[in-house]
Parts: sequence; C-alpha cells; structure tokens
Amino acid sequence: MIIKYVMKMDTIQKHLTEKTHKTESGIIHYWVNIIDYNAATLVFLPGLTSDCRLFEKQIELFRDKRNVFVWNAPAHANSFPFTLDFDLMDIARWLHEILEKEKVTKPVIVGQSIGGHIGQSYAELFPDKLSGFVSINSSPLQKTYYKGIELWLLKTLGRTVKFFSWKFLLKSVPAAMATSEYGRNNMRGIMMEYDGDRNRYSKLMTYGLGLIADAIDKDLPYTVSCSALLIHGEKDPLVPHDRLAAKWHERSGIPLELIKDASHNSNTDAPDIVNRLIEEFVINRVW
Repeated sequence: MIIKYVMKMDTIQKHLTEKTHKTESGIIHYWVNIIDYNAATLVFLPGLTSDCRLFEKQIELFRDKRNVFVWNAPAHANSFPFTLDFDLMDIARWLHEILEKEKVTKPVIVGQSIGGHIGQSYAELFPDKLSGFVSINSSPLQKTYYKGIELWLLKTLGRTVKFFSWKFLLKSVPAAMATSEYGRNNMRGIMMEYDGDRNRYSKLMTYGLGLIADAIDKDLPYTVSCSALLIHGEKDPLVPHDRLAAKWHERSGIPLELIKDASHNSNTDAPDIVNRLIEEFVINRVW
C-alpha cells in the first residue's frame, strides 16, 4: 500500500508544471497551472511535514477548471536541503515572490494547518493582494486566543518526537491526522519521504511548531480583510474545533464549516465535501 501510494506524486507531476524558486536559504519546488491570468488562482499550502500530495484530491478536481498552485514548503520533501533560519513572514515573502513571478493576480490561499498560518502571515504583509483565504484545520495567530501553556507546548512539543521509534510514528501520526483509509494512507505515504531519517523529521516538526509560536508571540493583528472561510474536521485532536475554530469564527465573523467524522487532514477525509466548499467559496465570495 505504501509503495503504491508513494508513486502517486505523479498525480501532481503529470498535470502541473514543476518549477523552482531560489532563496538565500534554499530552493523551493512548486507546481502551477495557469489557465486564465485574469481569474482566481487556488494557492494550496500543505501543513507541517506534509507536501503537495496532501492536496491530491483537490488538484484532481480543479486542475482543468481553475488556476492552481501547490508547493513543497521550505525544508519539506524536495524543497530540501534548506537552512532553518526563517520565520513565517519569510515564507510569506517567498510565496509572494513566486506568485508575482507567475503573474498570479488573484490568489486564493487554501492553507491546511501551518499552511493557514502562512496565509495569515501573507495577509498581514500583503493585505491588498489576497483575493480569498480558506483555512483548513488551522488556527488564528492572534495572541489573545492562546494560553501561556499552549505557547509553551508549541515551542517544546516537537522535541519529543525524537524519543519515539519511526515504526511508532508511522502508525500513530496517520491515525491521528486522518480518520479515513485514504487519508491515513495519504499521510503515511507523505511520511515515507523521511523514512530512514527520523532526525530530519524531528527537526522539521520542532522548527515548524516553533515558527507558529514565534508568530503568535509577535502579537500582530493578522487581520484577514478579504473573503474567508474556515473548514474544520470535528474530530481534529490537534486543533479542537470548540477551543479555537469556534472562537475564531465567533470573534471574526468568518463562516465556519465543520466536517463530520473528519480529523486534522479533513481535505483527505472528506475531499468531496471540502472541494464543494472551496468551489462554492470561489464562485460566491471571490471577485
């Protein structure tokens, strides 16, 4: 099953054009398909330790009907080696450079987990550039949402990964991230990118969680002024919907769609529902 799934990187490579963007810290790999330069572009940003394959089901649907972009974030998958000396704002600036290079005029960021945090950082830096924002199982970056213990856990939790065997992680992480067989196989296949190099996986996890904590500590407004939508799996154990997603919705007024029986990777647990929500969002709320 794992070998079969790992080969599915072809889904992205067959239908999108792979390109690279050089930064002072390393080279970012991304895939793009622009059908209409005047139309909205779905900018898919995977979560921490995930890569472009996380959005396989979204790419399958949208590749022939909408402009699409997806990347392997800095230090992820083949966007490696990459010096871990950047913050979320740096990632947002690099994303902006790439979108400018690709002449994307109406980006709609669809960010899962830390991808949603990158989207909020982008909105903070380039508030007039974003045409839409869809958060998938992410959380707000405003400091007022968090308790001190939660920030401490973000800064330290990743360090515990190194104490677990790779066999344990390969079983437990997919089980936590997804409820469906497809979603778990998807996550397991992505994790095989780090097979035999648990140290790299551990470092990336630790650094990524630290990036989120540091961004929250900056205590910036992180206002999303464009049309936005929150999508959240009801069974997400990492970002409980009643603790953060619901409060984000209540305070900001951003619509919240809860996905029944879906976990942290809700776009892989319920791809048809998430795809429909994204399509309706673009049609009805992105101009």
